[in-house]
Amino acid sequence: MAAPRESDNYRRRTAEQNSGRRLTNTYIDGNVVRRVEQMPQQPGTRQQRTTSARARRNREKALRMNLPYVVFLTAASIATVCVCVNFLKLQAQGITYRNEIAVLESRLSSMKLANDNAYENAISSVSMEEVKEIAVNQLGMVYANEGQVITYSSQEGDYIRQYREIPTE
Repeated sequence: MAAPRESDNYRRRTAEQNSGRRLTNTYIDGNVVRRVEQMPQQPGTRQQRTTSARARRNREKALRMNLPYVVFLTAASIATVCVCVNFLKLQAQGITYRNEIAVLESRLSSMKLANDNAYENAISSVSMEEVKEIAVNQLGMVYANEGQVITYSSQEGDYIRQYREIPTE
């Protein structure tokens, strides 16, 4: 038989000293990893009585509901339901608007396509040579000379409204 080791004696002494106290945890020694095991409570201990009395009081408090508390809970519930209903309405309205935008964008796209086609048809139906010939021969158009063309720069827009004569430098 092997002689007891010093650490075994220390554990034994500690267990003997602590045996007078009611410890809830104990160690199990062996070749396995140590684990803490809960010792069963002795029925009727002071801690158990106070815990159950405290638990009993908490249960009674939880079951008591006075009128202001019920009114508060009712108002909070109604407010929550109203907020949720309003949120759902706004979400549905947003979906409706998105669908309407998609329909309108589709219509705009088809109208742009029809407009581009009509413009191309109008441009292709008119020959610029024919317009030039009618303007020169029938309407008396003449080309401008070099001195007749005045260049004017404007930062305001694409076109100019002329209310009086343009000054010559």
